[in-house]
Parts: sequence; structure tokens; C-alpha cells
Amino acid sequence: MNRIVKKALLPSLMVLVLVLPLFAALGCGDEGEKTYKIGALFAVTGRNAPLGVPEKNVAIMLEKQINDAGGINGRKLKIIVYDTASDETTCVTLAKKLIAQDKVSAIVGPTSTGESIALIDTVTKNKIPMVSCAASYKIVEPVADRYWVFKTPQSDRLAAGEIFAHAQQQGITKVATICDTAGFGKNGEEALGQEAPKYGITIVTKESYGPEDTDMTTQLTKIKGTNAQAIICWGTNPGPAVIAKNKKTLGIDLPLYNSHGIANQEFITLAGDAANGVIFPAGKIIALDAVSDSDPQKAVLQQLLTDYQAAYNKTPNTFAGYAWDAIQMVVMAMKAVGDNKAKIRDYLENNIKNFPGTGGVFNMSPEDHNGLGPGAFLMVKIVDGKWTAIQ
Repeated sequence: MNRIVKKALLPSLMVLVLVLPLFAALGCGDEGEKTYKIGALFAVTGRNAPLGVPEKNVAIMLEKQINDAGGINGRKLKIIVYDTASDETTCVTLAKKLIAQDKVSAIVGPTSTGESIALIDTVTKNKIPMVSCAASYKIVEPVADRYWVFKTPQSDRLAAGEIFAHAQQQGITKVATICDTAGFGKNGEEALGQEAPKYGITIVTKESYGPEDTDMTTQLTKIKGTNAQAIICWGTNPGPAVIAKNKKTLGIDLPLYNSHGIANQEFITLAGDAANGVIFPAGKIIALDAVSDSDPQKAVLQQLLTDYQAAYNKTPNTFAGYAWDAIQMVVMAMKAVGDNKAKIRDYLENNIKNFPGTGGVFNMSPEDHNGLGPGAFLMVKIVDGKWTAIQ
């Protein structure tokens, strides 16, 4: 190249030198530079699929909504959803893939308590924030050991308190419990034991069942032989539906309480007529007509209901709401601090204040990584196959 040509090209080369970094900064270079990534772990198949499928649907719906609205600070959002198949080992493997290969900045989910507790060590070692969609208080307590872990569902201890408060109002002082042996059931049983004395209620017998058991006649027959005035079941389907049917067959005329683990249509479908009369605490989405217009959650619940029905022609359940809350919180953090994992964690802990989600009004803090209190639940009774709020 002669000196004349070099001289002619020099201005163009200088322009390229100046412009290329700008293109990179605007995300015109590396794909990773222009996309915020959130990993999502949901039980789309397996026994918790009735919970995980609506969670997956919400993730897909919100990704589209946010990107259609311009993304996050001008960058696209990618929510990478993996199916844990309701299996703890699979869940941990997929979490490691999200962290190491997909390079996500936060994880939402998993669906169940057992999966969530199994992930605590992984997210802690990798210093990545996780917002679980499962219920047990043990997912976020003790907070000192759950520095990177948050959750959106109302805790099992809060649910136990709601059940006992209702039972106390009915003059019930003695109850029997029957809980599944998986993580959700075991932790629920502990929560019931902790809360009962506060309401002057005695647990006269504790029965259990395996999550895959198909007949609980033996346990219910034992309960029938006690002086229990009500039965409290803690698990996710199909177990609670089997218990409702077995109880009806045995002619046990005692009130049947359940946890918020049955707050989906699957329970009514599986239990049939035996579902009628079952009482349980639930997120407000399943009885929206009973929620006051002055309730700070009302607009959010209505938005989820409208958006989900438009996207899927179905009514969302509380589990869809748990995922909606988790993703919204992470997106709020990303809008404020970008995709830095530590800053997202800090934002979740210190800046989620008075946030009206679908599961309640959240107030996170260094001492509370769930941030929900009394008022997050409605007590619901199933009447003629429909959820009816108890005032």
C-alpha cells in the first residue's frame, strides 16, 4: 500500500477505531451483551406438574410482555426455563447448567420445597440469587445460612396459623394431622406443631403417607379412633385428594383442613364430590371477587388474571402467581442495578418494600427473605366444586 492510499484510508480507520467500541456498548457485538438472562426451574412434568406448568406459562408470558415493551433498560430479557421433572437431583443438575453454561444472573423457582432446599448449597457456593416458588419457611430460614435465597409463596408457618385461627373460632381444641413424607409435608408438620399451642390446640395424633401412596384408609381409621375434632392434611396432589375421598368413604364426619398446597383445580378434579367442604388458606387469586377494591393486591391480581386468560385461555392459580411475583422482583432489581448477581441479591433484600404481589404485600429485609405477614391469605371453602372465600 503506497503512502497516498494509506493517507486516504487513515480517516476511515480512525472512525472505525472510535465507532467499534460504541457498537459493542450498544449491544451490536456480543449477543450476551444485549440480553439479561434469568434461569427458571419448574416442575413441568412429574407429580408437581399442576404447580409447575402454570409457573412455566407465566415465565413465557412475562418474557414476551417485557420484551414487547422494550426490554429492561433497552436490553432484551431471556428467561431460560428448564423442567426439573419434580426431581431434586435433576433440579440441582439443571441449576448448575444455568449457572455454568447459560450464565444467568438469577434463578427463579424451583417449584417444590424439596427441590428448593436441595439447591441452597449450589446457589450459595456460586453466589447467585434464587427466588424460590415453594412454601416452607426452611427455604429462607435461618437467613444467615440462606444469604442468596428468597421465596415468594406464603410460608407454611403462616398457613398453619391461619388454619388454627379458623379452627379456634369454631371451638376446636383437638386435631389430627396427616402429612406427606416429602419436604413440603414434613416441614408443614413441623410448622403445625410449632403453631398449635399458640391457639390452644392439641394435636392428638400425627399420621403420614408417601407422596405416591394411593390409599390412606389405615391412617384415617386410626384418626377415627381418636377424639380429634378436625383433620389437617398437608401435601400436594394427588395425596390430599385421595385422603378426601378415603375420608368420605369411611364416613368420617370431621372438618377437613388442607394447606395451600392444594390451591389448584387439580385437587377438585381428583377429589370430585369429596372436595366439597374442604377448608384451606390460599392466595387471593382463586377468590378474586371476594377481594376488596381497596386491597393493594387487587389491581395486580386482576392484571395477572386478564393477561393469563388472554395468553392461555385458562384461569391462573396461585402457583402462577408465585412465579409472577418472583420474576417481577428480579426484573425490578435488574432495572435498578443491571445483571450483577451480588447487586441483584442486595436489591431484593433491601429494596423490595411494600410491593403488592399476587401472594401478598412483600417487605423483604436482611432478617426476612419472604417478606409476607398476616393478610396474605384468604380462607377458602370448596362448595359445589368451587372455591368460596370465608369471611
